[in-house]
Amino acid sequence: MSEEIKNVWQDYFAQAPLTLYKTEQVETAVTAFNTNVDAVLKISGKRLAELVKKEGLSLKELKDIKQTKLLEPKDVLKGIFKSFCGGIAEEWLSEEKTVYDWMKENLGYDRLQMGGQGGIVANVLGILGVKKVIAHTNSLPAEQAQQFLTLDNIVSFDENGQEKPAHKINRSKDIPMIHWIVEFDKGDEIELEGIKFVCPKSNRFIATYDPLNLRLVVDDHFIKATTNSKADYVILSGMHALTANNDGVALVEKVLPIINAWHRHGAMVHLEIASTQDIEVRKAIIQKLATNVDSIGINERELIDILEVVGEDKLAKICNEDCHAENLFRALLRVKEILKTPRIQLHFFGLYLTIQNKSFRVTAEQNRNGMILAATVAAGKAGTGNLNKKENLLWALGQKVSDIGIKELETISAIIEDKNLLKTGLSQYAGFDIIAVPTILVEKPITLVGMGDTISSVSLVSAR
Repeated sequence: MSEEIKNVWQDYFAQAPLTLYKTEQVETAVTAFNTNVDAVLKISGKRLAELVKKEGLSLKELKDIKQTKLLEPKDVLKGIFKSFCGGIAEEWLSEEKTVYDWMKENLGYDRLQMGGQGGIVANVLGILGVKKVIAHTNSLPAEQAQQFLTLDNIVSFDENGQEKPAHKINRSKDIPMIHWIVEFDKGDEIELEGIKFVCPKSNRFIATYDPLNLRLVVDDHFIKATTNSKADYVILSGMHALTANNDGVALVEKVLPIINAWHRHGAMVHLEIASTQDIEVRKAIIQKLATNVDSIGINERELIDILEVVGEDKLAKICNEDCHAENLFRALLRVKEILKTPRIQLHFFGLYLTIQNKSFRVTAEQNRNGMILAATVAAGKAGTGNLNKKENLLWALGQKVSDIGIKELETISAIIEDKNLLKTGLSQYAGFDIIAVPTILVEKPITLVGMGDTISSVSLVSAR
């Protein structure tokens, strides 16, 4: 039965090139707000143990996490250890330059690449062939400009407000914003005090020191240009780095009039919900922004984060303990009912799941097409390490969807009592359209950085 279903889905995935061609007809997309430079480092359990020993941390201290902020260098090691042992993705923030200096001296990096949802999505949509992608940059010196693909359809603004291809701009007075992306591999081990810890899933830990994005500093030239002209899509993120202590709640609220201006010109606004550690800022993002956009994108951790701020603590606990399709589907449905956002997409291991209003301006079938292309592109990113070449977009074409994805899809099909979902990915439940797509899993991904941003943006913009 599983192979039969896989073959059915392989036929659907074979249409990805046609969806890609249609995506090239999209006129304009806007990406905002956070763009930075990522310093990517692959860390081994052995190297992590060496750093723990160098800093003199005991296992007890390493596990003693009182806050998910980087107040001093040892917090960096606590965060990496937690993510390594859990196989989970987390981002912790710092406002301490001493932490930044320690990371620069002790961690180093393997390579530099585009960072921040806004920057990553701009490159993805640019290589997809969207005719014009307008990228927000609050800092655009040469180091940052070099992270944009050398494509003239990705544009930003120089110091005089002139629109130019982003890769050609050098606002030389700006200071580059650099984040550390610390990746680790499934099956790797770390031994501390005679105890072995095995990493259950390849993932990454992000350590962020970024004074501009921590204060949501925006480029006025960008705001003026994008709120006075029509765009087809706006892919929005970047508020997750704010903190209540730095007026984060007020800064979130200042985004709402900008969203309203985009809406007045007919843009479809999608909000990517990133891991937001500050609870007050998270509440503001969910209550003020998520309820006023057309679409939101989340992973399983961010779904749990939302549950915790909408009064669904019991359901959050259930999902924390068992993060699989049945619990996640019920949680996603509950969030949809509470927030009333027209479209919500969840991506988790093996499956993408969208719940949307029946009246949503992109049909369920179009959504499935976009999600299938997103699954293909995401596998291409994981398998090749980047999406800097057009041919990498369809690298995974012809590969079969995963057994894990089919199993998760079977679970949701049983919950809603519709076997047709398993064979088509389309159904209706509780008055909503349900779209579910099993994904192609790459056994040993070269990178996972920006995967969620890629999935969400491609799913929506390519839904045609």
